[in-house]
Amino acid sequence: MAGQSRKWMILVATIWIQAFTGTNFDFSAYSSDLKSVLGISQVQLNYLATASDLGKLFGWSSGLALMYLPLWVVMFVAAFLGFFAYGLQWLVIRNVLSLPYFAVFILCLIAGCSICWFNTVCFVLCIRNFPAHRPLAISLTVSFNGVSAALYTLVANAINPSSDSVYLLLNALLPLITSFAAIIPILRQPPVEPLPPDGVRRDSLIFLILNFLAVIIGLYVLFLSSVSSNATVARLLLGGAILLLVLPLGIPGIVYAQDWFHRTIHQSFRLEGSSFILVDVDDLELHKGLLTRERSENVDRESDLANGNRSTYAAENEGCFEKVIKSNKLAILGEEHPAQLLVRRFDFWLYYIAYFCGGTIGLVYSNNLGQIAESLGFSADTTSLLSVYSSFSFFGRLLTAAPDFIRTKLYFARTGWFAIALVPTPIAFFLLAASLSSAALHIGTALIGLSSGFIFAAAVSVTAELFGPNSVGVNHNILITNIPVGSLIYGLLAALVYDSSASNRQLSDMVLCMGKKCYFLTFVLWGSISVLGLASSLLLFLRTRPAYQRFEHSRIFTQLY
Repeated sequence: MAGQSRKWMILVATIWIQAFTGTNFDFSAYSSDLKSVLGISQVQLNYLATASDLGKLFGWSSGLALMYLPLWVVMFVAAFLGFFAYGLQWLVIRNVLSLPYFAVFILCLIAGCSICWFNTVCFVLCIRNFPAHRPLAISLTVSFNGVSAALYTLVANAINPSSDSVYLLLNALLPLITSFAAIIPILRQPPVEPLPPDGVRRDSLIFLILNFLAVIIGLYVLFLSSVSSNATVARLLLGGAILLLVLPLGIPGIVYAQDWFHRTIHQSFRLEGSSFILVDVDDLELHKGLLTRERSENVDRESDLANGNRSTYAAENEGCFEKVIKSNKLAILGEEHPAQLLVRRFDFWLYYIAYFCGGTIGLVYSNNLGQIAESLGFSADTTSLLSVYSSFSFFGRLLTAAPDFIRTKLYFARTGWFAIALVPTPIAFFLLAASLSSAALHIGTALIGLSSGFIFAAAVSVTAELFGPNSVGVNHNILITNIPVGSLIYGLLAALVYDSSASNRQLSDMVLCMGKKCYFLTFVLWGSISVLGLASSLLLFLRTRPAYQRFEHSRIFTQLY
């Protein structure tokens, strides 16, 4: 039981790391000041936002570092990279240090790379310590990365509500402080032990409690961060947020109490199996008749697939897009795909486009929130909008656990959930194009945050399921190369529209655009692009649904026989 307690301590440490290392989400809070200090155009400012995302191109370096360095060393390298990059930017924005534009670009790139290193550390911790509940652990911890901007807003308002440059100082210091707080649980990782059935149910209940607590934290920062403009109030609210983040440390006690409860009070109490990989034994009986009928059919089908003969299965699935849906599609889930095979998969490129036109476009929107609010005359609402995006991104990430919790009642391919998550994005952009009122801006921001948050968190599990869990480190880094590419293209598109709509109005050396025209065309184009992403995700779902269904039947069959 001591080892079981320590693994929950590690999960809490991972939550802390994710909660305070989403430093790229608060770029909008200080982007206007950075633009003014450097005297740059909107296009040049977009390149700085792109540089932070460009750091993800070097995310593979963290995996390479883990081959030669302990996990805690990699974590502190990430912390010191961020400390260096954000610290120098803070000195620049405070006019203590003068650096050329190219040097600031490099600093933004280094900062973006540090975030990737932190994410790698968290993924490895979840995969190592929760092999049976990997999707639940990853979705829960990655969710807290989405609430980073709201937490930073609370801290910034508690220190100095009138200063936007304080965000850069916090970006430099808070991840380093968090790394020191998380070091002891990481150093004392327990050996991985297989869980008995009652242990699986116990862990499922704990994850359910943690998700419930996460919802409370999300609602807390969403509804109370908007009233934290006063320093005294912000300090009180920040204290409450820290208390909520410390509260999961009681999980080891819950582990022991739950075990005692099962043994002595109510042995018949159980939580229905929630893991995507595991299933409650009682549920197997519900499928026994179905499996008996389909046993020979499944064996024949698996044999055909193994021998490269897909015609038998293809003939059973006629449809109007038959050729597109059937051509070279995945036969089974979890098959390892090395990089050279991955890039030849049509399914991978459908997945890439869906992410590129969905989650990435939402991230670029968040990078432009400061200028969007300023152009519409809502500059005072920038931090509020940032908190709305952050909080709903958090809820979106948290919702990625829903397929695992309801799997025994409603089984649905994870790629289907991925497609559903893309629906709010085009709705939000067309809403913003139609009405740029304060209410529409907040609603659109919430929808985009919800959608992109789900995509960011679900992508790790989808990548592992479609292209193999052992290759996820490399394959996921290949997938997220779309982020810097999308950041450059979408951001440049928005910047060109912004500068062309400025009517040569300048404030000092800085081009300034005011009014609906600054982003109207951008929102229409972004909305149209996100429709393409939705169509790509639907096609991916149709092509992978049979593989998910075979996986579910095979899993139950294995458990039964």
